[in-house]
Amino acid sequence: MSGITYKSGREPHAKEHRVIFRNVDREGWDTSIDTALKAGGYEQLKKALKMQRQEITDEVKKAGLRGRGGAGFPCGVKWGFIPPTNTKPVYLICNADESEPGTFKDRYILHQDPHQLIEGMVISCFAVGANLSYIYIREEFPEAAKILETAIAEAREKGFLGKDILGSGFDLEIYVHRGAGAYICGEETGLIESLEGKRPYPRIKPPYFPAAMGLYLCPTIVNNVETLCHVKHILEIGADAWAKTGTPNNTGTRILCVSGDVQKPGYFEVEVGKVTMGELINDMCGGLKPGRELKAVIPGGSSAKVLRADEIFTVGRGEDARKLTIWDIPMDFDTLAACGSMAGSGGVIVIDDSRSISWVLNNINNFYAHESCGQCTPCREGSLWMKKITDRLVAGKASPSDIDTLDGVARNIDGRTICAFGEASAWPTESFVEKFREELLSDTRPALEGAIVNAETLTAAAGL
Repeated sequence: MSGITYKSGREPHAKEHRVIFRNVDREGWDTSIDTALKAGGYEQLKKALKMQRQEITDEVKKAGLRGRGGAGFPCGVKWGFIPPTNTKPVYLICNADESEPGTFKDRYILHQDPHQLIEGMVISCFAVGANLSYIYIREEFPEAAKILETAIAEAREKGFLGKDILGSGFDLEIYVHRGAGAYICGEETGLIESLEGKRPYPRIKPPYFPAAMGLYLCPTIVNNVETLCHVKHILEIGADAWAKTGTPNNTGTRILCVSGDVQKPGYFEVEVGKVTMGELINDMCGGLKPGRELKAVIPGGSSAKVLRADEIFTVGRGEDARKLTIWDIPMDFDTLAACGSMAGSGGVIVIDDSRSISWVLNNINNFYAHESCGQCTPCREGSLWMKKITDRLVAGKASPSDIDTLDGVARNIDGRTICAFGEASAWPTESFVEKFREELLSDTRPALEGAIVNAETLTAAAGL
């Protein structure tokens, strides 16, 4: 980042390592292709078009790039799932449906550095043999959609898109597709259904693994914004050098979004695993609000399981086992998984001791009840009933047994749905009940045990 000046008050923290966000909040920067070209834009595309397609995939694999959208699946491995005997068209979709509560990183790339994404997409399309690509963007990003449309037109005018790109013989068109603002469209098969003009019901896997049977039942690669941007930078510095950033099996950088009860919420690009939870909260975010203590952290967006502040986590096995407090947890995929949660989308939600856990859980449950697509009965009914129970809880109308019922509903969703939305809605409840049962019970009223308090229940009972 030497030689780059950032806007006053928007300077990167000393612990940041900006690659994807190199041009975000940069002084004198705009979204035009001329500005991008002056900063070396599309140079890696020129390099990629002179490489063999498999070479690019091999570089991405060697770099160890893991998807930055939530699951953390190896990007190059996903690309390799396209059947070797395939004769159908191949598609690549950029998932810009950034809908996970607590996550707000991709929008900054779209708003401030669209050509970085387009270059990464063109390289990726060339690598996987896709001649048609879509950016699926949620309706709540209208300005980002306009910026992307302009950037695509600029790239086409300069010969970076369209027929015979830079004389390589490679053809590619990219289109922006605006969704309607549904959380379920972040799930890759639901996204594909929406892109085809249908109700976004996720598909059953197998057989509908997108790399084999995706858009129009053709091989389709779905990667998120941040992931596709990284492809360009892997080619720029080489897989070996890129893999030296971050930590083993958690290479490169990733963008963390911190919200909630910290003094300086915001976005931070760090080497994966090189920053601990404590450094993130206390140093980079200025610590908790005055006079408050940490109660819990949701480390990977609202669907990730909550981590209690006073827990001691055991990571590793046998002689390699070590004890960690929440402050010691490195912000990487594997350690967060070992602590019982996940890195997810990088949305870190900080909860201090001023927050009612019942209120927090109810807030989350309201979101998932609203966003369920309704295809699977456990999710459709269960997400609504979790909301109803926590509605009663925050209203002071829940009985102690409601907590067990709440947990039971969640566990009857988990693992019983077509897509991962079921787990996304169930895991917060499961983990909050497990970690904060006593506090939840303190918000119940033993006198209401056995009472009928829901109007719909009264109606149902009257009809018996």
